[in-house]
Parts: sequence; structure tokens; C-alpha cells
Amino acid sequence: MAASPPFRFVGCIELLENLGVKAQDERELLEFLRRVPAGSVFYHTCGYFLRHRIFVGPYANDFATWTAVHRGDRVLGERLAVVDPFDFADPEQLREELISIVSDHLGHLRVPPRVDDGEPFHFVQSHVVEIPTGLEARTLAEFRDRLAEVEASAIYYHTVLARTRLGRGAGDFAGWLRGSLGRDDLAAAVERTDPYLSSLERVRSRLLDVLDAALDAGPAAEGREPAAPA
Repeated sequence: MAASPPFRFVGCIELLENLGVKAQDERELLEFLRRVPAGSVFYHTCGYFLRHRIFVGPYANDFATWTAVHRGDRVLGERLAVVDPFDFADPEQLREELISIVSDHLGHLRVPPRVDDGEPFHFVQSHVVEIPTGLEARTLAEFRDRLAEVEASAIYYHTVLARTRLGRGAGDFAGWLRGSLGRDDLAAAVERTDPYLSSLERVRSRLLDVLDAALDAGPAAEGREPAAPA
């Protein structure tokens, strides 16, 4: 089955804006979390995956990394690290969750860990610029092959950015598979591929596994939901 219009892969780059705001400790982190633009919250959480395309460490956002590594507050770092940004409809909801965690932690902490030579936390926000890749697909097989070769920023754009900042609920891949190819089964499997605590390359690998299984099964398997990627 050939889809019209085709899926057009779009990559992206980030233009960074230093907000001129820095936190020296957890209390200042809480104060500025309440005040900075939502785009800064997005950059320090979801934007983490564009900067760590191959491997994502145990603290999969900038707030968790800073509190654990530079402030020596591993308890707060671990609490912030388990917040999945893809569980929230928008950066404002995510901001409220982060504020709640830091506020609760400070409320139970008599004296925050002191690290005299720790780096301050610099708040940044990003402006994403779309970069057409010239790659497109009309069939499931073509989509699989283009996904295998496209630059990793396109995976970020169509999964992370589409879902969390552009308001395209399930993401562009799932939307096209469902709307243009009529493959609700594949769309559902793609939606379940959560990038958190993963990496863009790991997401690519999981999506390719789903698509390869569907192509191997052939037309007879259409409509039967694939197994979730490992």
C-alpha cells in the first residue's frame, strides 16, 4: 500500500539562548524553576535526548544531573531522574511536578548538602529550527529503510518534539502509520516506545524491530497488534 502524501522526514537543530539566570543551590533552583520560561523546562528535560543521542546516563535530565553530581544531593537527583517528561501533556504540567518534588525535598531537609566548588546551574532555553532531510516514504518498507538511515535529530523531531512541544499527541510516526497507511496496530506499538531512560539510537532500534516484524509477517498480519519492543 502506497500512502499519499508521503511521510517526509524532518531533522532539526537547536539554537540556544542563555537566560542569564543561574542557581547556586537547591533553593535557588526551586525559585528559578517557578520563573523561567516553559521553553527552559523543556530544554533541560526533553532536550536532553537531542544532546545525548547514543547513550543516556542514570540522570536523564539536567536538573537531576546537576543536583546529584554538582550539588552532591543524590536523593533529590534520583527523585528528579524518575520523572518521565513524556507523562505530561505540556512543559507547564512538567514544571509543576518538578517544583513539587524539589519543594517537598527541601521541606524535609534541614541542611542541603554543601559543595563549595560545585558548578552553578545555568538556565537555558532553545529555539528549534526545522531542517528538511530530503527523505520521504510512501510504503511501509520505504518508511523502514528511511528510518534506518535518517539523521538522529529527525527521530527527536518526530517523536520527542512532536509529542511534547508541538502538540501532536502520539507523535508523527504513529500519526502517519495510522492516518495514511491505516495501520492502527503499528501506530499503537510505536506509541508505546517511550524514549525516557533510553536514547535516540535505542528508540530507532526499537522502532525498526517493530517495523521489521510487521514486514516479515506480511499483509496477513495487518490489524494484529505487534508485540511491544524490548
